[in-house]
Amino acid sequence: MPTPFSLRQLLAAAALALPVLGHAAYPERPIEWVVPYAAGGGSDVVARVVAEPMAKALGQSIIILNKPGAATNIGADYAARAKPDGYTLLTGDTGTLAANAFLYQKLSYSAEKDFAPVGMLVRFPLILVVNPKLPVKNLAEFTVWAKAQQGGVSYATPGAGSPHHLATEIFKEQLKLSLVHVPYKGAAPAVQDVLGGQVPFMFVDSVAGFQNIQAGKLRAIGIATPQRSKVFPDVPTLDEQGVKGFEAYAWQGLVVPKATPEDRVNRLSEQLQATLKDPAVVKRLEDMGLEVTPTGRSEMEKFLVTERNKLGPVIKTNNIQLD
Repeated sequence: MPTPFSLRQLLAAAALALPVLGHAAYPERPIEWVVPYAAGGGSDVVARVVAEPMAKALGQSIIILNKPGAATNIGADYAARAKPDGYTLLTGDTGTLAANAFLYQKLSYSAEKDFAPVGMLVRFPLILVVNPKLPVKNLAEFTVWAKAQQGGVSYATPGAGSPHHLATEIFKEQLKLSLVHVPYKGAAPAVQDVLGGQVPFMFVDSVAGFQNIQAGKLRAIGIATPQRSKVFPDVPTLDEQGVKGFEAYAWQGLVVPKATPEDRVNRLSEQLQATLKDPAVVKRLEDMGLEVTPTGRSEMEKFLVTERNKLGPVIKTNNIQLD
């Protein structure tokens, strides 16, 4: 029978062990990953590619929950109201975490107050593409052609307020072009009308434009990245063609409800970064035309501030509103 002294020692050791056991227990049940887009699209595929190996490492399944609509606001509102316990994740993108606060007069959530960053996921580089029948093969020829068109030139986007729309507005201002916005309900119909010649050009993201660029059905004039893309090595950057410092992406990151315990957010962040450095995962995402962007929490937070500061003035100057 243990002495009183040794019993106290045992109880003290057990008490010290409790926090360790509590930390090790997370996650104890499946995790829900909210994707604010329909199943089968690029955002959905990214989440599923990342969730599978991440779930194996965490020892629990990750269930993808698609909640599309209202420029990601339906999914974002659902995640913002979820219990902050580490069992609800959200794919947050350019709109959700940066632009929507300026595009909408009223939102049911606050990107800054309701979400905590876990880490960045991927970037979709934006590429300036034209219908191949257009008599231009580089940015200089495109600029001369565009300025010669009476009444301005129409351009397609997946929708008002999209990263593609905002990037084109910045592009327009830098090159002093007269452009007319033609918004569509999604990338597919926008691309289809550029292919058909109804609209002469657009900024297409690397996933939506991948197959048509590779097949020569869309002519890529320039890519809005600092260096040439691994996926499109023959496409010159817009920077090297004279639009200095011009970068444009659609991007995605992973967030959780704001009050989620720090140890759980840190574990998710560490596992996300490890997953995005897995060569098999990187290959699958790069084969889709994506840039993989593993980052820590603080780095993502700084990035979000930069994006809000960049996109806010563009939206206000051009009076872009979605409500």
